[in-house]
Amino acid sequence: MVGLTGGIGSGKTTVANLFGELGVALVDTDLIAHQLTGPGGMAMPAIQAAFGPSVIAADGRLDRAAMRQLAFSDPAARRRLEAILHPLIRQESERQLGEATSPYAILVVPLLVEGGRPRERAQRVLVVDCQPQTQVERVMKRNNLPREQVEAILAAQASREQRLAAADDLIDNDGAPDTLPQRVRALHERYLALIA
Repeated sequence: MVGLTGGIGSGKTTVANLFGELGVALVDTDLIAHQLTGPGGMAMPAIQAAFGPSVIAADGRLDRAAMRQLAFSDPAARRRLEAILHPLIRQESERQLGEATSPYAILVVPLLVEGGRPRERAQRVLVVDCQPQTQVERVMKRNNLPREQVEAILAAQASREQRLAAADDLIDNDGAPDTLPQRVRALHERYLALIA
């Protein structure tokens, strides 16, 4: 199993999808979190009990903007949310990994390094990296967030140095996007060779 991680806006999803196009099983903990916090999601009763109706959208899903604002202004609130979500995410990701049929699987975990034990869940750690300024600009554009909020999110994540120190493999995603597929394919071949 390869744990794929990187800071917000680094391009994790793009890289993961390129592995998926090569037939590699993907288990994306962000997608699992979205399912758990969608209308009728398994985590929603506990979230509503812990935080009240102010973080629940009209359709019953988590109001991500309201929760983001609360979680990044109140570390205790973030820890409460993580205590609800992380066990459910781990349970569902283990289920999906158990069903994987490809020679290896990619487990996409944005906060893999933050958990403190990246090797507990993955034999190799692949970090998608780019300059912090690139991350800020991408997230501001993608999520329509103010710079200060994006910088607060970055500050709450592992530092770039911590992620790089944990990496077995690295994809520098500051460069030209058209070279990404060939770099992913090269890593795919390396992973297949390591299994053989």
